[in-house]
Amino acid sequence: MRLTHMMLRAARTNRAGSATVAGQRRRNWQEFAARVARLAGGLKRLGIGPGERVAILALNGDRYLEFFFAVPWAGAVFVPINTRLAVPEIAFWLNDSGSQALFIDDAFLPLLPRLKPALATVRHLVYLGDGPAPAGLTHYEALHDGAAAADDAERSGHDPAGIFYTGGTTGQSKGVMLSHANLHANALNAAIGLRFDRHTNWLHAAPMFHLADGTSTFAVTLMGGAHCFIPKFDAGELLAAIERYRASHSCLVPTMINLVVNHPDLPGRDIASFRGVLYGASPMPEALIRKALDVMPRVGFFHGYGQSECSPMLTLMGPEYHVLEGPNAGKLTSCGQPAAGVEVKICDQAGNELPRGQIGEIRARGANVMLGYWNQPELTRRTIVDGWIRTGDGATMDEDGFVYIVDRLKDMIISGGENVYSAEVEDALYRHPAVLECAVIGIPHDKWGEQVHAIVRLRPAATAGAEALIRHCKALIANYKCPRSVAFVEAPLPLSGAGKILKTELRKPYWSGRRKQVN
Repeated sequence: MRLTHMMLRAARTNRAGSATVAGQRRRNWQEFAARVARLAGGLKRLGIGPGERVAILALNGDRYLEFFFAVPWAGAVFVPINTRLAVPEIAFWLNDSGSQALFIDDAFLPLLPRLKPALATVRHLVYLGDGPAPAGLTHYEALHDGAAAADDAERSGHDPAGIFYTGGTTGQSKGVMLSHANLHANALNAAIGLRFDRHTNWLHAAPMFHLADGTSTFAVTLMGGAHCFIPKFDAGELLAAIERYRASHSCLVPTMINLVVNHPDLPGRDIASFRGVLYGASPMPEALIRKALDVMPRVGFFHGYGQSECSPMLTLMGPEYHVLEGPNAGKLTSCGQPAAGVEVKICDQAGNELPRGQIGEIRARGANVMLGYWNQPELTRRTIVDGWIRTGDGATMDEDGFVYIVDRLKDMIISGGENVYSAEVEDALYRHPAVLECAVIGIPHDKWGEQVHAIVRLRPAATAGAEALIRHCKALIANYKCPRSVAFVEAPLPLSGAGKILKTELRKPYWSGRRKQVN
């Protein structure tokens, strides 16, 4: 199947139904499809050819959604850029993917003077804002209005649709290649599991570059539902948008849920239309989900687990298990059962499935599993073994097929829904001349789920304070990746027999007594 089919289905089965609502702009599915075809024509007029990459760096909005369908309509491949990256990281994503064009909005125009000299492949800059296009940029609407509607390129199946970059355990980002079939399979899994229909009105509150929100971007479209937007998450604006647009569903990481359930506007807002929240991506304290169930009793909560390599959904747990009593109680610490089109098993390191209740690595297979890592065939070979993807996450599975994650086998920290790879942060720290040895781990944080914490041993006679090391990191990597706290030690860090730092031992004092470290 192909992504463009989802939009065409919506236009044919719900042509007059609401497609997008962004401020005062409202378009139905027939209008949306016509705009996508013309925008694809504009891309072709720029010289974007089949399989070439087109990137976007922008906040949420209706034009972002049009971009997601116009790029494959033109036969190209989209590359969503994390809006929280530092300029060197953005440049790496663009150059590594070989992106030929970059769509950019007002929020990120100030980065262009520093970004443009570092770009090796980008030939076209497209302005997504409402005002006049800055010099050297093509206005989005001019690109759209000046082109004839293109025919659908009908890329499908194993043709690449998008490259979603994620951090790497070696410290370098890697591009996850997702095909049309991958994203179509995930859309079907999400539509079934999240119970979408043409009456769904999805509020894009989580960033649209992220597959946590993308889980539903294509699924809602497939069902002919509607999309509404806030540029970026703010708890007060979210509540206002639910009331204004009569939004029915959204994706909120636990950090966002915490801010919403404690927001003073919540009791006074009319959120009767709001009936579904998908959450995951970071630790969910049990006390928080209990409070959410108490203060938002009409909202159904869905706990999803997955990763970019799986488009991303692997497991899902519905509202019927978000209960404190009755026959379905007792599952709150689970991340649910395998999604409809996904097989999941818990394995030892040799790939043998373990008995229920034993801890091992989550492995999965299905039509949602990625094509591989962009230009990294060896890493792809190590990650997908005999058709099963090695997730790197440790878990158990009970007799009912519910998965309980107990640890991450990869050294990844999830803070506020964002993946932070410790090796990348450690690489930044090691660039400081005073640092002899360091380890970066996630420690509990009531607001963010996990906090990036550095444990550092300085060189003999060297001096450096926590603030100095944090400032040093901020000059090299995105702010959200930088340590929020630093502990200094004098003794060497504990090592395994293979000479690797034993981060499990370093984490123990911080996580002792907690029932659920990760989701």
